[in-house]
Amino acid sequence: MLIARVIGEVVSTQRHASHNGQKTLLVQPLNLDGTDRGEAVVAMDAVDAGVGDRVLLVTEGFSAMTSVERPNSPIDMAVVGVIDHIELLEQV
Repeated sequence: MLIARVIGEVVSTQRHASHNGQKTLLVQPLNLDGTDRGEAVVAMDAVDAGVGDRVLLVTEGFSAMTSVERPNSPIDMAVVGVIDHIELLEQV
């Protein structure tokens, strides 16, 4: 699982039938300090996240498919949570 920020929505008039009715988001994975981590990715939305939200992103197909209740669907990534707060504890 990764931390990411929603940076946009993806609208497509033609899509795989299993994706019908699902919102698709463009998300930017983040490092713990909030800086960008790699390239932005496309993910299905399981929690009704919006642009600007920090979210939890699953990056493995089976977890993504089951989180949006679309088994055997061509999905690699899904947004599965909206982050309210992150607390980092100091390492001893």
